[in-house]
Amino acid sequence: MIRVLLADDQSLVRAGFRALLDAQPDIEVAGEAADGEEALRRVRELRPDVVLMDIRMPRLDGLAATRRITSAADFAEVKVVMLTTFELDEYVFEAIRAGASGFLVKDTEPDELLRAVRAVVAGDALLSPGVTRRLIAEFAARSKEPATADALARLTEREREVMALVGIGLSNEEIARRLVVSPLTAKTHVSRTMVKLGARDRAQLVVLAYESGLVRPGWFG
Repeated sequence: MIRVLLADDQSLVRAGFRALLDAQPDIEVAGEAADGEEALRRVRELRPDVVLMDIRMPRLDGLAATRRITSAADFAEVKVVMLTTFELDEYVFEAIRAGASGFLVKDTEPDELLRAVRAVVAGDALLSPGVTRRLIAEFAARSKEPATADALARLTEREREVMALVGIGLSNEEIARRLVVSPLTAKTHVSRTMVKLGARDRAQLVVLAYESGLVRPGWFG
């Protein structure tokens, strides 16, 4: 059972998400929070698998709350998915850099929300395909932090190739077809690359691919 914490200052939004998620046989809403501080308390109490975190909340915003969650060793298994009203929210890239596993726009289709929750727990898919990739590319291009090209020296040639394919948004199955290997082999390469670079999940691996210059904005295959 996938346990989800809903963190949003609008009770109507939380109620809508709860109704959808609780209707699924493999998902349950473990709790709710109306601001970032409450979200942190609830994470400590409930240890959910996924936090659906609104970016703009009172007392402590979702970005700051996400940084605290993802930087705490005790919460290493907790995945955070940011919720935003606008697809071009200025904080989306910073949220992913802070450790969020991805983001969703609040008016996303129900099936997409369910797929995203299951995917982030599985750890093998980037959220909001077709939107996330463009946003990551855009915000990576604006990034003011120095490139991390030196980190690529830790990778084998095949791992750099795999990282580039992750960076353009390909799934493990698509990577396997591109490289003519099995999906399991592709997944192993992705996992090893994440470990070597200290990436929390695929979302951060994508960010590193752009920041290191391995992939450039607009390189979508």
